[in-house]
Amino acid sequence: MSKFVLQKKLEGYKKELHSSSDVASRILEKQGVKIGFVYLKSMTDQELFSNAIYQAIQNYKEKVDMTSLQDKIIRGNDVKEIKEEEVVENILKGSIIIMIEGEKKILAVDLLKFPTRTPSEPPTSPVIQGPREGFVEDIKTNITLLRRRLHSKDLVFKSLNIGKYSNTQVMVSYIEGIADKKIVDDVIKKLKKIDIGGVVDSYYILSFLQRRPDSLFKQVGNTEKPDIVAAKMLEGRVAIIVDNSPIVLTVPFVLLEEMQSSNDYYTNHHYSSFVRIIRLLGLLVAILSPGLYLALELHHYNVLPLNFLITIADTTQGLPFTPFIEILFIFILFQMLYEVSLRLPSYLGLATSVVGALILGDTGVKAGLISPPGVIVVALAKIALYTIPEQSAQISILQVIFIVIGGTLGLAGIVTGLVYFTNYLNGLDSFNTPYLAPYSPRIPNDLKDGIFKSSVTEMKTRPKSIKNTNKVRLK
Repeated sequence: MSKFVLQKKLEGYKKELHSSSDVASRILEKQGVKIGFVYLKSMTDQELFSNAIYQAIQNYKEKVDMTSLQDKIIRGNDVKEIKEEEVVENILKGSIIIMIEGEKKILAVDLLKFPTRTPSEPPTSPVIQGPREGFVEDIKTNITLLRRRLHSKDLVFKSLNIGKYSNTQVMVSYIEGIADKKIVDDVIKKLKKIDIGGVVDSYYILSFLQRRPDSLFKQVGNTEKPDIVAAKMLEGRVAIIVDNSPIVLTVPFVLLEEMQSSNDYYTNHHYSSFVRIIRLLGLLVAILSPGLYLALELHHYNVLPLNFLITIADTTQGLPFTPFIEILFIFILFQMLYEVSLRLPSYLGLATSVVGALILGDTGVKAGLISPPGVIVVALAKIALYTIPEQSAQISILQVIFIVIGGTLGLAGIVTGLVYFTNYLNGLDSFNTPYLAPYSPRIPNDLKDGIFKSSVTEMKTRPKSIKNTNKVRLK
């Protein structure tokens, strides 16, 4: 191809990228050979390009061709041969495309450069003891964090690209010889079926992995910590890593995972069992206490101790709202304060939430709008909610449901609601793994890491509730 044709070729790629301002191209002539480059200035290390490629070609004494380029001049870089239809895709990934006049071979050199966050302890999963690294938004860094923990030839990463416009790289990771091949194939099949404009975060693909995407309850695990992902893969789970997201998804998922914390595995197992019981009690208090308080106050006040009943009667006398409206009002007030604290700058958020709760609560009581027992019950429920912070969204909705049930139907309604939701959860599954395992169905082997945790020396087999091909964990 002549210089004119080479220039036209480069301009054609720029035009295909809508002549975006960050698309650059140039032609270098060396000993009568014309070499063309096209790349994105915004994603390419231009200093490295200038020193490692452009200057290296100019300093090369012999005649330049594709063989010498690939084997002698830029051999220290990540170089690969690509087809013409792959040029634009590689430009968008940050590669520099190199073409030589008269040769059909096209090279792509990876000189990707963009700002990345250093792995640090994630704010959602702090630990007292144990690893303090967390995933970041760069998929290559996240893969490295897993490779550092699993030095095995059986650790596998399968790459896919999802999103018509984002073309986001998604990695399906598992351990060959432990993970069930059917689950791996099912995950990849579900991901390949996704036809969406763009994937900005891992949560964009979460619903596609759930058997019941409209369900209130999450059916896919998520974490920011590589040690948790590595431990789950060692049990036979499959991890889904999405570029530009620090959240890694894992399947299959069981409800018991929300009762577990990475701290449980870096401390005494007796203490871990105690803490898990506290989390379970916190879950029940968070969901049931406002509704139960309403049910007792409105429908079953005769079962309350006389002194407590007199206290409630004294504090609620003269309130302008019914008990049901009062609890609902306090609940919405606390929820609004929570949302405000999330969206304000960190130095204002904490002050706003604490001061707002104290001043509004105290002022509301003194003004005769709300009662002290109502404030205490809702505050207790909101505090208990964060014993399992990963389920805070779902628990908040359940709180509203049981407030309505308790205020209208009383204890009978609450018991019926518990039976209904328990039965509903019992019918859920994640990739053929029962949602309430190992308690429903009861799997004695898996109870060693249930609410009560045994020591590591006693957990000699992998969970039977999760399908895997290698049951032996410890010999």
